[in-house]
This record gives sequence, C-alpha cells and structure tokens, in this order.
Amino acid sequence: MTAVTYLSKSACAAHIGRSPSYISWLKENGRLVLSPNGKQVDVLVTEALIRETADPSKAAVAARHQQDRLQRDVYRHVAAKSESTNMAAPPSADPAQGQTPDFQKARVHREHYLVRMAEMEFRKAQGELVEISFVQKAAFETARSLNHSLMSLSPQLAPQLAALSDPWEVERQLTAALRQRLNEASQVSCDDFGVLLSEC
Repeated sequence: MTAVTYLSKSACAAHIGRSPSYISWLKENGRLVLSPNGKQVDVLVTEALIRETADPSKAAVAARHQQDRLQRDVYRHVAAKSESTNMAAPPSADPAQGQTPDFQKARVHREHYLVRMAEMEFRKAQGELVEISFVQKAAFETARSLNHSLMSLSPQLAPQLAALSDPWEVERQLTAALRQRLNEASQVSCDDFGVLLSEC
C-alpha cells in the first residue's frame, strides 16, 4: 500500500488517534511539520518528530493512554453498532425443551468480535484503514469537480476548434485541454482531501 505523505490537520488528527486541538498544540510547540505549501501536515516527519521530542519519563503514561484510547474506541464501536442495528435478540433458552444457555460459546463469540474491533482500530491507527464517510465524501467531491470542469470545456474550446479544418490539430488541442483539466482535478483533489499519493 502506498504510504500517505500529506494530510490535512483534521485528517492527521484522526490518523494518529488524537483530537484536532492536539494538532494545534503541536503547531504551537514547534512539533508539527507542514508540507511545502504550508497547508497540510507531513505525517511521517511529524510522527518522527513527536517520537524524538517525547519526554522519556512519560512513555509509560503515553502507552497507557494509547491503550485506553484503543479500548475506548473498540467499545464505542461495539456500543454504536448495537444501538444502530435493530437485530432481533436470539431466542432465549427454554428449560422445558432441555435447552440451556451456553455461556462459554457466548463469551468466545463476544471475545472474537472484540479482538476484531481492536484489530480494526490498530489498522486505522497505522493508516491502513480510513473512515468510509471520508472516502465517500472525497469521491463525491472529486467526481463533482471533475464533471464541472469537463462540462465547462466545450464552450471554451468550441470557438477555437470551429476554425480548424485539420482533424489532427483538433485532436491535439482536445487531448491537451483534457490532459490539463485532468491534471488540475487531480491536484485539487489531493489538496482538498489531504492525501498525496505517489500517483497523484
């Protein structure tokens, strides 16, 4: 997977599992490294700087807080899922029919899903997973921007192309205009959504 180089401040906060105010605190204390344009956070360099400038006497406290955050997020997801889904409760055991509740199976089932939630939180903290709402918003905004850009191309090119009689020249100008619009859309998407991948 391609490593993320730049993120917006809010996306960086989500990436490292902290609040946006923590990012502001890092900036005020000279521990936040920004991109060359000054609008985004250089995540890898910032994380390295945070580790280098951390107070060694507080390492155990930081580790404990990180573990508490992971557990809190896991249980938050579990609680949110149970509240948002209207799943029917499993039928209760009927002693008259000889059915008894299997607490061991229920416990194993619960622990299995808690482990999976903890793994998802870990992968999110490592930058391997992102919130689907962020991806959906980025995809929608990028598609809308690209659609607007391409639809505005016809009125701008029509007068120039109408005067041409050589099909090769028409193709050359169309290709150049489309390539320019696609490059602009790619850069705007990278700037707006705080993700600069190697293919951008």
